[in-house]
Amino acid sequence: MTAPLSGRTAVVTGAARGIGRAVAHLLAARGAKVALLGLEPEELESAAAGVPGPAHAWCVDVTDEAALRRTAEEVAERFGPASVVVANAGVAAGGPFMEASMATWRRIVEINLVGSALTARAFLPQLLTTRGYYLQVSSLAAMGAAPLMSAYCASKSGVEAFTHSLRAEVAHRGVGVGVAYMSWTDTEMIRDAQGHAATRELRGLMPWPASRTYTAEATAQRLVRGIEHRSAAVYVQPWLRGVQAVRTLLPGLVTWRARYTMGDLEERGDVTDTGLLGQGGRADAPEGRDAGPG
Repeated sequence: MTAPLSGRTAVVTGAARGIGRAVAHLLAARGAKVALLGLEPEELESAAAGVPGPAHAWCVDVTDEAALRRTAEEVAERFGPASVVVANAGVAAGGPFMEASMATWRRIVEINLVGSALTARAFLPQLLTTRGYYLQVSSLAAMGAAPLMSAYCASKSGVEAFTHSLRAEVAHRGVGVGVAYMSWTDTEMIRDAQGHAATRELRGLMPWPASRTYTAEATAQRLVRGIEHRSAAVYVQPWLRGVQAVRTLLPGLVTWRARYTMGDLEERGDVTDTGLLGQGGRADAPEGRDAGPG
């Protein structure tokens, strides 16, 4: 098939900005009808308006099960049942676990892990009908957890395990399930993290190419290629395959390197709670969620 996405309905969560927005654009360029889901009405409408093909924006919180179900019904009514679902919505915060806001910690897990599961739950009946494909966006953080990012790393490890379990449950029914691994991508969330001394310095300790930043467009291209091939694993950066092979060694290596750096950062007073990172993260703060339709 030269155009496997042509005429298909594709759903992308976290589509207002960054990777999700770029993926939605590329899916439409491949001929898909695209449903963009997110929390920021104006950004979503702007993203949908820039898509080169049939597209519509739905403002919905991925942790709201009832709202997601209604959205799934509306997507099917407008475009037909989904053939592709990309669970991309995610937030992050940095800071020491002992001083973290547990409300923020819980919210990160709720969006990244529970929100992904609810997204799959809402659209799985449609994917069963179309024998479609579900892609879960995970991270290098699922392979090697980093200090000061406990909620994010826990949630990305969780979605990886969830994806593997779901794949085994639905493979016999013709549904493909994939997990995507990626390194640092140039999004507002990552740029915001670079503004904090602790996260910036800890990232600087990572060896090349793990310290390199990749564009959202290049990341989206690799994700869409994985969607077209219904890949079980999408390694956005090819070197991540090698990391996968040695991931059991990473916790010890990270602890060894952090043992010295964390002490210096604490002495300088640079280990602080960042709060939710980036405009997308701030839109999910209580005041941001109350500002627009849900």
